[in-house]
Amino acid sequence: QVQLIETGGGMVQPGGSLTLSCAASGNFPSGSIMGWYRQVPGKQRELVATITSGGIARYADAVEGRFTISRHNGKNTIWLQMDTLRPEDTAVYYCNARRIMSPTYNSWGQGTQVTVSS
Repeated sequence: QVQLIETGGGMVQPGGSLTLSCAASGNFPSGSIMGWYRQVPGKQRELVATITSGGIARYADAVEGRFTISRHNGKNTIWLQMDTLRPEDTAVYYCNARRIMSPTYNSWGQGTQVTVSS
């Protein structure tokens, strides 16, 4: 079982920056894809960015060039550096870890609120 703890949410003005972190703990095999998703009330959860254990990153078009995902495999931790934030980035951000090869898992963090407002 994988436990994910997110930190770093908060309120920031448009154009500002925030960094989210997610630490994974528990007894689980390596080789996961970890990432960030976000959700606003009334809408489906959407992909923000993911990163493989080999460091291959993927971004949603809405955040490409503004957000950077990074990973430290030894610490089982990922970060999301968010720059040039916009009001439409306001959402609850969730960390995810999943492994698609057996033994599989798909775990979510509790979420952290990010609010971009003047």
